[in-house]
Amino acid sequence: MGLLRTVGRTAAISATANATINAQNRRRARRQAQQEPPMAAPAAPQAAAPPQAPAPAAGVSMEEKLSQIERLGQLKAQGILTDDEFAQQKAAVLAQ
Repeated sequence: MGLLRTVGRTAAISATANATINAQNRRRARRQAQQEPPMAAPAAPQAAAPPQAPAPAAGVSMEEKLSQIERLGQLKAQGILTDDEFAQQKAAVLAQ
């Protein structure tokens, strides 16, 4: 019985992590699509523009982190995650 519970817990954690990663990838793709300028007709050659500093890397917003932690809290409340597993997953989310 303990093995089944462990397998179920592992599957739930894996599914949650997978859903979280997929959601992050979708948001990242949406942000990149919004930043790319629409395709335009080629313009006449212009003088080279000075190089610009690279944009800072977009991290996970605090709102997204809180959403992930809420989902982990629900798994803990359902008995799927132990206190230690919850703490580990929460630390991983906050470290993003």
